[in-house]
Amino acid sequence: MKTTKLLFLISLIFTCITFGQTTEFRKLENKAFGLGEKLTFNVNYGFITAGIAEMSIPAIKTISGRESYHITFKVNSVPSFDPLFKVRDRYETYMDTEGLFPWRFEQHVREGNYKRDFSAFFDQRRNKAKTNKGTYEIPKYVNDIVSAFYLVRTFDYSNIKIGDKIHLENFFKDQVYPLDVVYHGKETITVEAGTFECIIVEPLVKEGGLFKSDGNIVIWLTNDSVKMPVKVKTKVIIGSIDAELTAYEGIKSQLVSKKIVK
Repeated sequence: MKTTKLLFLISLIFTCITFGQTTEFRKLENKAFGLGEKLTFNVNYGFITAGIAEMSIPAIKTISGRESYHITFKVNSVPSFDPLFKVRDRYETYMDTEGLFPWRFEQHVREGNYKRDFSAFFDQRRNKAKTNKGTYEIPKYVNDIVSAFYLVRTFDYSNIKIGDKIHLENFFKDQVYPLDVVYHGKETITVEAGTFECIIVEPLVKEGGLFKSDGNIVIWLTNDSVKMPVKVKTKVIIGSIDAELTAYEGIKSQLVSKKIVK
């Protein structure tokens, strides 16, 4: 009798441990992106192609015992533009493959004479962000700017109305900022990579944006399950910068939004 009770207790303990492991974090469906995706953009300042941007998922790595997408975003000015304004920007995030939240973020900005380096480890179990400046409280599943961008690609916009907002939270430097994403409707646009029916979203970035001049970004995403970014427009001190898709590979699902132009 005692042996039976003991075996039952051991079984219960292991069941609780296993249950705790499998339900520790959320699980989100992701039909939008995966390992091997690579997107290339021309970065245009007015009528001038000033740089090349690349967003890619080259690997899956283990961070804090969890499989995570290693996502990179790079922007380099073209050689002919370097004498005017040299840019060598690099962002990296490690995004949980099941829960789609970040474990680590790095930002290395080199724009003219301006330089900025920042990194953070997100302890999602203890709700702490650890940087080289200190440790800070964070809400569960807080984002960095890159992981937020990829998370936005997984949302369902089929029942959303123009002007509606999706609320996210973005950690940068030493605090958490609100990051509302506004839906602006649909538009069919043509870029070098093709013609696509798109949805338009605008992340209202308060801090930690993808360019030195932090501000709002308007993004055209394919109107399908991939929600691949086709065009990005962001304001800078003088004018605006457009990034337009020139090539893509390793797409997770079929791009049904791509139009055949005769």
